Amino acid sequence: MRNPPRQPSLSAGGRPGATIRAVPDPVGGRIELRQLRYFVTLAEELHFGRAAAREHIVPSALSTQVQRLERAVGVQLVDRTTRHVALTAAGARFLIEARQILEHVDRAAVLAQGRALAAPTLRVGVLDEGYDAVQPVLRAVQARYPDLEIHQVLAGVPEQRRLLADGRLDVGIGRLPGAAPEIAAEMFRLDALGVLVPTGHAYARLARVPVAALRDETLLLADEEQAPEFNAFVAEVCRSAGFFPTLFPGSVQTLRAAVDLVAQGRCVLCTPASTAGASSDPDLTWRPLGPSVPRYPWSILWRAQNPSRYALDLVRTARELSAELGWRDAAHDRAS
Repeated sequence: MRNPPRQPSLSAGGRPGATIRAVPDPVGGRIELRQLRYFVTLAEELHFGRAAAREHIVPSALSTQVQRLERAVGVQLVDRTTRHVALTAAGARFLIEARQILEHVDRAAVLAQGRALAAPTLRVGVLDEGYDAVQPVLRAVQARYPDLEIHQVLAGVPEQRRLLADGRLDVGIGRLPGAAPEIAAEMFRLDALGVLVPTGHAYARLARVPVAALRDETLLLADEEQAPEFNAFVAEVCRSAGFFPTLFPGSVQTLRAAVDLVAQGRCVLCTPASTAGASSDPDLTWRPLGPSVPRYPWSILWRAQNPSRYALDLVRTARELSAELGWRDAAHDRAS
């Protein structure tokens, strides 16, 4: 008896390469809705005990149902050790679809019962409430869809990337260095970089502050875990002027806290023009850097696969406003 032809192994992305670990199913390929709910809860908690508590079952029962789900799907979804729970690459892809299935089931139940559907939502990741770069876009989207609930989630770009990948965020705002095949990105705004100083500071009297002048200042950077890409941008601006800045030894996690340190005269803050209005303190002044003003590139980030319709509309709106208002034009600069 001839053996059946051997199929090529596939990587997590569906390409020839490392084999995906298949889990044989002796019972059949049946998937139950409760298994999807248990899996989504486990993916959010990454802890069997906490996930089981949320679902009001014991951890062993949760583990059994997830294993049955893996057998039905035919792929390992969760990596388990005694100290660690993580989604496999297949599990991360499955999570997005599982969430959508459960949302459709809930929607169908509401419609069947004759109840009004919940308002549509859009979850947008923002670095800080003080950054105004994307706010005109959000206002335009809200005007177009008055019933849309827009939830702004404070998260650094590294966290936004994780939340986008597993479906807990619809849109991110920031700068995504390097290739990220699971995340699509489009730059929509070039934001003039400047320095925030006390109004009595010598720089406050200048039209533009030479980048080289920062050599003599104590510079406060963003929290490294929240905005490493912004810190790298500022460091490169300084390096191109022939120096690395003296850094403030502490750290802050909000723009408001950073502004307070500047007001105390303990440091100066490199920040984009879109944050210049974050401080209503008349004793603080923002001035652009020069002689050629560096511009920080803001991008819209969204899931490359299965993005929500409102996420795509936000991308289109950002593109339209960018063209209309000249946000990517070097001439559009509050320093001019």
